Amino acid sequence: MIRVVLADDEAVVRVGVKGILQSDPDIDVVAEADTGRAAIDLVARHRPDVAVIDIRMPGLDGLTAAEAIRRSAEGTAVIMLTTFSEDAYIARALRAGACGFLLKSGDPHELIAGVRAVSEGAAYLSPKVAARVISAFGGDRMSRAERAKGRVAELSPRERQVLALVGAGCSNQEIGDRLHLVEGTVKSYVSAILNRLDVRNRVQAAIIAYEADLVDES
Repeated sequence: MIRVVLADDEAVVRVGVKGILQSDPDIDVVAEADTGRAAIDLVARHRPDVAVIDIRMPGLDGLTAAEAIRRSAEGTAVIMLTTFSEDAYIARALRAGACGFLLKSGDPHELIAGVRAVSEGAAYLSPKVAARVISAFGGDRMSRAERAKGRVAELSPRERQVLALVGAGCSNQEIGDRLHLVEGTVKSYVSAILNRLDVRNRVQAAIIAYEADLVDES
């Protein structure tokens, strides 16, 4: 069972997100918060697998809460809920250690897929928000794409396959199933990819996969 703490100051949003998540028999929303401070306290109390947090909330906002959760609850993956108008907050969310970004108005299936992915150690970028996550790094998009393709070109063909699946939000087990590899081998590939790309986590690797046009968004 994937245990989730959900935080959003809008009750209607919380009800909707909770209903979507709990339609999956493997997901249980164990607690809800309407402030960032309450989210931190509930994560400390329940130690969930995933915290789904609104990127903006009054008082102690979701970004500050995400930073605190990543420092105090390393076993809890953080997904940020965002809207199309909140691009400026994404760079800070990346620095805070967020593992996933989802649109509040996105496909319900993406919400479930994102929670499942980050609970298994993967990164998850909603295809509709990926471009905005990429833009948070600044600079010309074409030049970023060229740099990403240059970095990816240094990887082996198998490493590029693994990176594409990391960008698609696949867990190590899912990557192994698709490429007919044991999970330990996938972990080794992922570690090597992070080192060769000189990135800190799977979210940053996923961004490079998107910039290099490795991810099939269809």
